Amino acid sequence: MNSKKTVVIATGGTGGHIFPSLSLADFLCKEYEIEIFTDERGSKFLKNNQKFKIKKIASSRIFTRNIFSILSSFFKFFISLVFSLKLLIKIKPKLIIGMGGYSSFPVCLSGYLLKIPIIIYENNLVIGRANKFLLPLSKKILVSNESIEGIKKKYKNKIFFTGYFIRDKIFKIIKEKNTIDKRNLSILIIGGSQSAKIFGDEIPKVIKKCHDEGIFFNLFQQCLDNQKKNLQNIYKNLNINFELFSFTNDLSEFYKKSDLVITRCGASSIAELVNLKIPFIAVPLPSSMDNHQLKNAQYFYEKGYCFLLEQKYLSEKLFDLLQNSHKDRNKLNLLKKKMENHSDKDALFLANKLINNIIYGKI
Repeated sequence: MNSKKTVVIATGGTGGHIFPSLSLADFLCKEYEIEIFTDERGSKFLKNNQKFKIKKIASSRIFTRNIFSILSSFFKFFISLVFSLKLLIKIKPKLIIGMGGYSSFPVCLSGYLLKIPIIIYENNLVIGRANKFLLPLSKKILVSNESIEGIKKKYKNKIFFTGYFIRDKIFKIIKEKNTIDKRNLSILIIGGSQSAKIFGDEIPKVIKKCHDEGIFFNLFQQCLDNQKKNLQNIYKNLNINFELFSFTNDLSEFYKKSDLVITRCGASSIAELVNLKIPFIAVPLPSSMDNHQLKNAQYFYEKGYCFLLEQKYLSEKLFDLLQNSHKDRNKLNLLKKKMENHSDKDALFLANKLINNIIYGKI
């Protein structure tokens, strides 16, 4: 008979919520039985999971202003709430951890109604909408960054700083080189779990311009399936080294051989790059909720960890950034040196300590 206490992790939506959840689950499973509640989108990232029990719940954007979708959204929410209540009564968890995303909301609310302790985690610089609604019901909010915005003064005492939840595997990556050398730069281009169509459309034009100027790169590029054939033709005609790949949640092999990364600005992705000391060009998604990707990027840019390039200037200014990085490798080495001041190795230990204190009644 399993004597471990059960902890529920409620998460969903994009990889930005799922990957920190998996990092936390991997860490906690030594002491606790972990069950993950997620939605249809989130479950796609977990289809190869063998470690944790997965419960799939319906999810909808309940904080919409579209009057035509409000009734449908609340109907789905009510179904999710009832379903979550039934599951939680059966599972009897000692704690629920909300990791953000719409699907975390009915699970955490159900837990509150059942008097199960709740904590939430926010890894962006701006608190997400689900977490903002759940904050009054939660014992603590774990934050990855002490500069977080959007938390009312009366809830500031609930803030518990941990840092970013980084997969243990990331810290075990050994880079193939410690400094940027004189050969062609190796560039990794990633668009997050939702991909970035514009990267596949616009970046090849910049790479061609670089090629025409005698600037050559090794490229590893994430792209959509319907972009691969066109990109292959472009890069083959340029006679450059390249590798195209679809979205993957394990970029370890690409990280090992990359000098520079062009990336969206989900907190999980850029936190991994900072911990690995890989220079990056941050291109925030303009339509991100509450413009949180721009906030994430601005924070790391002001720390001197990256270049910041807004999407509307991608075609216009990316060439200059790549040209300057190619000509003066010290610019990238300077970013790497600044990143030496940052580490999230203790984040999961700090979270675990708080979780233990809550479960065993010390808080």
